[in-house]
Amino acid sequence: MKAIFYKTQRKRLLNYASLALITVLLLSLVVGCSSSSQSETVKESSQRPIIVQGPMPIEAEDFAQRLENVKKEKSGTFEFYIGTVDNYPVIVTKTGKGMENTAAATAVAIERYDPIAIINQGTSGGHDPDLHVFDIVLGKRAVNIGSLKTANKDENEGIDPTEWKPMDLMASEGSAGEDPNAEKIRYYEGDKDLLAAANAVKDKYTKGKVVEGTIGSADVWNNEVDRIKWFHNKYGTSVEEMETASAAQITKAYDVPFLGIRILSNNKVNGGEYNPNTAAANQKYVYEVVRKYISTLPSE
Repeated sequence: MKAIFYKTQRKRLLNYASLALITVLLLSLVVGCSSSSQSETVKESSQRPIIVQGPMPIEAEDFAQRLENVKKEKSGTFEFYIGTVDNYPVIVTKTGKGMENTAAATAVAIERYDPIAIINQGTSGGHDPDLHVFDIVLGKRAVNIGSLKTANKDENEGIDPTEWKPMDLMASEGSAGEDPNAEKIRYYEGDKDLLAAANAVKDKYTKGKVVEGTIGSADVWNNEVDRIKWFHNKYGTSVEEMETASAAQITKAYDVPFLGIRILSNNKVNGGEYNPNTAAANQKYVYEVVRKYISTLPSE
């Protein structure tokens, strides 16, 4: 009986092993086909693409309509409009709103398309009283204004946001909450060549002024004017939105040139009321920035 039992068990194990081997081979084939498909998309041009990001449809689709030879791809919730500008590959990415969406969309785009540069653009709320609706800020710096550590207060001691300290999420050697080296602000610098291209065409923009400044980002919508002024005075923020700093952080990790370009759609500190037409105006300007940047790249 034991011989029959062991023989039966051995046969079952061989069957399981065969099924496992077939499963592995099938998975390898599927992954191989998927990788091949993605590689073919990237290899259609020997030139590394420029990626232009926009959070919402209103901030991305106007630029996408300016592309030639467009085809659309999707990964997760992120949409990629793949085309050309002046015969150079350009990909418009609709990232979705917020820091997490933008960080993920940026990482996916870098891994999938190996871009030569990334521009994050869209609308923003003003922090600087000297800036008005339709003015554009070139992100000489970007900063996460949601990465903050509160003061140490016991129960019934109240809340005081003016005492909150910056928290550097990239100071990873120690606790972000306890390491004193993490209690500092981290700025991400805009790429100098992209900045140069943006400054070179700013005279083509006639709806407002174009200035260099600091873009503040967080998954927070600030409507308190005193709070906005606090950020402007403490961190030098020109505008606020919910995406640029997270894209800057990811591009820094991958060493991809990056620039944020944000137009003021409103400014509570000087009464500037919201205007949705700013989104299209910014994309029109960014299109000229991309064309200028392309003209500076070495030809094949």
